[in-house]
Amino acid sequence: MNDWAVASILFVCMFAGALLGMFLRSILSAHNFSEESKDVVRLGTGLVATMAALVLGLLVASAKGTFDVQKNGIDQLSANLILLDTALAEYGPEAQESRDTLRHIVSDALKRIWPKEESEVSTFAPATMEGSRTLYPMIQDLTPTNGKQSRLQSTALQLAVELARTRWLLVAQEKSDAIPTPFLVVLVFWLTALFVSFGLFASPNATVIGTLIVCALSVSGALFLILELAGPFAGIIQVSSAPLRSTLALLGQ
Repeated sequence: MNDWAVASILFVCMFAGALLGMFLRSILSAHNFSEESKDVVRLGTGLVATMAALVLGLLVASAKGTFDVQKNGIDQLSANLILLDTALAEYGPEAQESRDTLRHIVSDALKRIWPKEESEVSTFAPATMEGSRTLYPMIQDLTPTNGKQSRLQSTALQLAVELARTRWLLVAQEKSDAIPTPFLVVLVFWLTALFVSFGLFASPNATVIGTLIVCALSVSGALFLILELAGPFAGIIQVSSAPLRSTLALLGQ
């Protein structure tokens, strides 16, 4: 289910809850709206609102953390790619094939992580992993003829391992559920209950209904932004591809 659908479901649930509250108001007897009853409802909804705010705060922190980790991973990949290409360039013409393979890997990664066609799904796997498995043996098979080349080969191998480690972390994070589904289900229930209470004590008129619509849109919009941050390589809010594209332009020079 995409982010738009989840946010829309939340909006429908909240506004339907408000309408349910207005309906209950029309069928309940007057003694249900005594000051004592209103105080109890206000206390209960205040508690629910506090818990919902805490969960929203946790979701924002989790989504922002996911976004920052993925962004830092791309930055780290870009830096290590440039360092690896530089080490191979200094090694000499013997490493040219490895440099060409490295450039192909980065080009393929860009197409897979940031596809041009909206119908294509952003992913780190599988072709990028297969290419990187080929790169490490190619560097390992180089035959140094002096101390400098030995040091450069060792550095290149270390950088290749670091690249593989960072990529695997990004793959694992891509497949993980940044926002647990139970959190979302409980949050939708709490917010719906709040809107039921809003409708219960509000006389149905254009001003009240308009206010409830704006409030429901605001909350569902906030959840939409949280979900977008939790999926940083798809949707409206994405990790920029600029670092990796700049890296690709520098490789092989």
